[in-house]
Amino acid sequence: MVSTNNLNEEMKLFSLSSNQPLSQEIAAHLGVQLGDCTIKTFSDGEIQINVEESVRGFDTFIIQSTNDPSDQHIMELLILLDAFKRASAKSVNIVIPYYGYARQDRKTKAREPITAKLIADLIEKAGATRVMFMDLHATQTQGFFNIPVDNLNSIPIILDYFNKKQLENLVVVAPDHGSVKRARLFADRINAPIAILDRRGPRDVDHSQLSVVGEIAGKTAILIDDIIDTGRRVSTGATALIEGGAKEVYAACTHPVLSGIATEYIDQSPIKELIVTNTVAIPSEKKSSKITQLSTAPLFSEAILRVHRMEPVSTLFTY
Repeated sequence: MVSTNNLNEEMKLFSLSSNQPLSQEIAAHLGVQLGDCTIKTFSDGEIQINVEESVRGFDTFIIQSTNDPSDQHIMELLILLDAFKRASAKSVNIVIPYYGYARQDRKTKAREPITAKLIADLIEKAGATRVMFMDLHATQTQGFFNIPVDNLNSIPIILDYFNKKQLENLVVVAPDHGSVKRARLFADRINAPIAILDRRGPRDVDHSQLSVVGEIAGKTAILIDDIIDTGRRVSTGATALIEGGAKEVYAACTHPVLSGIATEYIDQSPIKELIVTNTVAIPSEKKSSKITQLSTAPLFSEAILRVHRMEPVSTLFTY
């Protein structure tokens, strides 16, 4: 638990429906109670949220990932934002561990929307005064907001886990060229070289269409990404690494979206262990003995406390 004094009398922490376990962990670290609000969905799909306690004059924090069902989670967030703005909250700080629509951050063809910017506009217009994320898919997404943005990084959490395993003869692998920066950051801190999976054609190509750039023969490979969605890319990547001579393959990501039959792909792949964080709650039917989930609650609770006390957050970005 972080150092706190009478936080229940100074701030309010609320959780919506997307990730209650993480919200409860954050509240426990801060030593506060989660705010009392109820969410009701009418028969026609409309959402109603009732806040059962006063927020007037309080620093308020709302925790809500915008994963599947993303549209419902976004609407819950916007509705509660509006409620707090109308209830004279001192500030409304949004904690979004996983930012859905983040991959739609630019135009790649004619008449394509930039949905990540649209969601940012909605959040800001609804009354948010600050927003906090974990590992945005593209860091430039911070520029879509005209309010303060804190983009926390999961690398220290994942790095600490691997350091404790004391693996030897490592190579860190980027699943594509767009992930090289993340792989380099991780490799520099674990003192390992990097390799790259060169993909031709669609993102989810067969492993036979992948080529490995870098030396992996006889090494323990760590395949690292920010999001695992369908699971096909990481599983085909692991197969290509084993066929290329890697001794064994671990995989790691921040956001375990795990859509569809992603867990089946992972279970059937040569991945020895998949390390993820709890920015997205994994339902019981998608859990696997191969998946290890690490907690982001200590980092989020420290960031929330510093924002509330108007202390520097920048030191949390140094690792």
